[in-house]
Amino acid sequence: MDYVVRTNRLAKKVKGHEIVSNINLRIKKGEIYGFLGQNGAGKTTIMKMLTGITLPSSGEIELFGQRLTAKLKNTLKRVGSIIEYPIFFEHLKALENLKIHCEYLGFYDEHAIKEALDMVHLKGVEDKLVKDFSLGMKQRLGIARAMITKPELLILDEPTNGLDPIGIKDIRDLIRMLNKEYGITFLLSSHILGEMEQIVDRIGVMNHGRLLNEVTMAEIRKQRTDYIELVTTDVQKTVYLLENELQISNMKIIQGNTIRIYDLSISQIDISKMLALHDIGIEEILKHTSSLEDYYYEQIHGGGNVV
Repeated sequence: MDYVVRTNRLAKKVKGHEIVSNINLRIKKGEIYGFLGQNGAGKTTIMKMLTGITLPSSGEIELFGQRLTAKLKNTLKRVGSIIEYPIFFEHLKALENLKIHCEYLGFYDEHAIKEALDMVHLKGVEDKLVKDFSLGMKQRLGIARAMITKPELLILDEPTNGLDPIGIKDIRDLIRMLNKEYGITFLLSSHILGEMEQIVDRIGVMNHGRLLNEVTMAEIRKQRTDYIELVTTDVQKTVYLLENELQISNMKIIQGNTIRIYDLSISQIDISKMLALHDIGIEEILKHTSSLEDYYYEQIHGGGNVV
C-alpha cells in the first residue's frame, strides 16, 4: 500500500513539556485525510513537523516513502501547505506575492499563478494590495499559493477559516476537484465537523497530544444508528419514567441534560404523551441519525484507543 505520509513514534517537546507523543500517522496516496481535535490537541504541531517548519524531538517522518532528514529537504518541494494563518507582504499586490513565492521555490510559470487565482475565485484581483483583502480573500490567496505547483500533498490547517457559506462550498469543491483530477493527497484540519464529514475519506482524532484513532468515513457510516434525542426539565425523573412506564432501557444521558434513546419501538408521540401526563416539560425531542460529530464526541469523551 502506498503511503504519502508515515510517522513512527513522532513526538515534540517544548521546554520539557510534551506537546505531541507517540504519533503513528498513516496517510494513503490519493486520499483526503481529516485531522480532528480540540484547540491545543497537537494537530498544528504535527503539520509543522511534516512541512519542516519545526523539528521533532524524537521519532521519524516518511514522505513519499523517504525518511525526512536535513539531506532530503528537497522532498518538501512536493508539499504545499497553509499552516495556521497565511502570511503575506501586505504592501504588495496579490500577483507580486505569488511571484515571490514561486521565485523562492525556483518555479517560474505565470500561467500557473493565474490559474491558481482563478481556481479560488480571485481572478481580477491580481493588482490589488493584499492589505486591502478581507480575511476570507487572504485565506483564498493562501490556498492559491499552496497549490500553484500542483503539489502531490497539500496540508491545509483550517482552510475555510473566515469564509462565508458560499466560500466554504467553493473550497470544498476545489479540494474535491484537485483530489480527483490531479490526484493530490490532502491533510486537512477543521472545527467544522459537518464540513469534514462531506469531504474526507478518513479521519484521525487527536486529543491531548495523542492520536486516538484513525478510521474511514465508510466505517463510521456503517456504525451509524438512529436515536431519539430528548431534553427535559427533569432528566432523572424522565429516565425513571422511560424505564418504568415505557420499559425503555437502551438509552444514555449525555452532556448532563440530554437523553439519547436507542430503542425506537416507542414513538416520539408516545414518549411526549407519557411525559406530559407526569408534568415533565419537554424542551426538545428529535429523531437523529448519528454523525461524525457523534463519533468524535464519543472518542474524545470516551477515551478512544491510542494508535
